[in-house]
Amino acid sequence: MTSTTNIQPTTPTTRRSLRWRVVDIVVASVIAVASSVVFFAWDIAHDGVTGPLKALLPGAQAIDGGMWLFAGVLTALVIRKPGAALYGEFVAAVISALLGNQYGATVLVSGLVQGLGAEIVFLVFLYSSWRVWVAILAGVGAGIAKAVFELIVWYPGADTLFMAVYTIASIVSGGVIAGYLSWLAVRGLAKTGALDRFASGRESSTRV
Repeated sequence: MTSTTNIQPTTPTTRRSLRWRVVDIVVASVIAVASSVVFFAWDIAHDGVTGPLKALLPGAQAIDGGMWLFAGVLTALVIRKPGAALYGEFVAAVISALLGNQYGATVLVSGLVQGLGAEIVFLVFLYSSWRVWVAILAGVGAGIAKAVFELIVWYPGADTLFMAVYTIASIVSGGVIAGYLSWLAVRGLAKTGALDRFASGRESSTRV
């Protein structure tokens, strides 16, 4: 007598770990260090670039703000772990302060605030969506945080038009430079194989 047992094939399930590994810390730190160099260089160069905009429309100079916001978004898109955006932005700010930027220790607070602005967006999506529009929203979140902080610290008593222009410019810059361009950068790095040890590099394709 032959008995037949129906065995259901099992499919292995990959559980997404949100715990940081040593390699996550190392790579996040490398991104932060590289970003801090960009921050420091842009501290020196940005007045010459945005000065004409400031003269034409006060507040429009914030359009370059994304150059100080990308570290958090880029780190989060690569590492994909809780706290990555905050870590990347804050560590980059700390190092730029140590390099001797013109804003002094104020950048430590701005790094925390801006990193938190991006981090909240990734948290809202439970660290499970890394599509382009989420990256853009994270950049927007960092841009809003930047505008609020700087209007309070650097431009107290500014008129309504200035605050509106400054905020809009910060949001646009955050979304485009920190969000969209960081997302493109991660896709480019993934294609080279540099991110093969990360989920961001193992994806064969990314849906927009």
